[in-house]
Amino acid sequence: MNTKWVEFAKQIKEHYKKDFVPLHEPTFNTKELEYVTDCIETGWVSSVGAYVTRFEEELARFTGVKRAVAVMNGTAALHIALMVAGVQANEEIFMPALTFIATANAASYLGAVPHFVDVSEKTLGLDPQKLEAHIIKIGEVIGNQLINKETGRVIRAVVPMHTFGHPVELEELQLVCEKYHLALVEDAAESLGSYYKGKHTGSFGKVSALSFNGNKIITTGGGGAILTDDDELANYAKHITTTAKVPHLWEFDHDEIGFNYRLPNINAALGCAQLEKMPEFIDQKRLLTAFYEELIGPLEGVRLFKEPEHTTSNYWLQTLILDGHLERDEVLTFLNENGVMSRPIWSPMHKLKPYAQLPKADLSATERLNQKIVNIPSTPIREV
Repeated sequence: MNTKWVEFAKQIKEHYKKDFVPLHEPTFNTKELEYVTDCIETGWVSSVGAYVTRFEEELARFTGVKRAVAVMNGTAALHIALMVAGVQANEEIFMPALTFIATANAASYLGAVPHFVDVSEKTLGLDPQKLEAHIIKIGEVIGNQLINKETGRVIRAVVPMHTFGHPVELEELQLVCEKYHLALVEDAAESLGSYYKGKHTGSFGKVSALSFNGNKIITTGGGGAILTDDDELANYAKHITTTAKVPHLWEFDHDEIGFNYRLPNINAALGCAQLEKMPEFIDQKRLLTAFYEELIGPLEGVRLFKEPEHTTSNYWLQTLILDGHLERDEVLTFLNENGVMSRPIWSPMHKLKPYAQLPKADLSATERLNQKIVNIPSTPIREV
C-alpha cells in the first residue's frame, strides 16, 4: 500500500485518538447508568417491567408504526416476524444472498427454504427488477399463491435487508409483492434511523425486525424488536414470545408451543436511554461520513458508499467500495495491521455450507460486491 494509505490510517487513529480503532463501539453516558441502576434498585430486571413497555412505545413512535414488540435479539425478532406473517415449513422465502446469516437462519428455524436473489449495486440490498425477472423465469401464480415451477413449493414472502443502514427500493418491492401475492417482511436490523422517501424503514412491510446488538447504532446489550401496524399480529407476537402463556394471576396455562424471547427490563432500560440520543447519533454519523469523504479524496481506486437516491441513511457502517484495481484482502490486511479495524461484507449465503444447495437466481452483483466492500470504523465521532 502506498503512502496515501499510510496517511489514511494515521488520520483515522488521530481522529479517534486511539492506537487501535474498533469497527463500532457503543456510546454510553450517565443516562444509561441512571436507568439501569433504577432497574437494579427496584428489582425489576427480568422480562417484565416499566422499561419494556416504555421502550416498545417509544420505538413505535420513533419508527412511525402502531406497535413494537421487544425481544431478546434481532434473529428472534425476524424469526417471529416471519412466523406471524404466515410463513410455514417447506415454503420458500426470497432474500438477498448478500446478507448476514441471521436472515437465512430465521427462515430455517421455521422449516422454510431461503431462496437467494441478487442485490443492486446502487443500494447494496435486494434488487426489485432482478427479483421480478427471476420470478417471471421460475414462478407461476396459481390462485393467490406464487409457485416455484422448479421445486413445486409455495413462495410465501420477500425479506429485503437494509445493508449497513441503507434503505432498499421499498416502493418497487411493494409493487412486486402485491403483484405476486408475497408478504413483505423487512429485515431492518441495521436501519434504525433510516428513511425511504421520508418514511422509516421497517414500516413498509407487513411486519419487520430490528436489532440492538452491541455494535448497532443503539444497543440494549442484546436485543431486537418486531414492528407492525397490525394490532392482531403484534398481540400474537407478544404472546408467542412470552412462552404462549395465557394471562392469569397464578395459573401456568400455555395454549401452544411458544418461545422465551422477551427482552429483559434491564436491557430495555439501556435501550430507553440510547433511543433518547438517536438524533445526536444520526447527526454524528453524517459528520463522520463527511470526514471520510474528504479523507478518501486522495486515494485512488476507492470510493465511499453514499446513501441511495430518495433515502436518508443512518450510515451505521461506513463502507469503502474498491474499483477492482485494489485487492480487498490487501486493503483489509493493511488497515488491520495498522491499527484500523476493518471487515469485509458477509460471505454470500449461497457460499456457506448450510445453504449451498438452495434455490438461487443469478448472483453476479452479489459476487462482485463481495470482493469490493470494506467496512471501516464507524463509531459516532464524538461522545454524545
